[in-house]
Amino acid sequence: MAKVFTITAPPKLGTRRRERTSDPRFLEGQRLLVEAMKYLAQEDMSRNRPAIEMISEHVRTRFRMSDSPLLT
Repeated sequence: MAKVFTITAPPKLGTRRRERTSDPRFLEGQRLLVEAMKYLAQEDMSRNRPAIEMISEHVRTRFRMSDSPLLT
């Protein structure tokens, strides 16, 4: 039975990271979620609190912090 040897390749440290570009659909979806939270807060904040928290959690976990609907 033959042995298998692996030779690991060193990471390329000289390469630069590519610039992130914003997708307009992505920003529009985030803006719509923010508008939905504003609407729910205006209607009845105490009754709609669970829905606002759910949308807020989604925004915080699904979107990059560098993509903000407030900047567009």
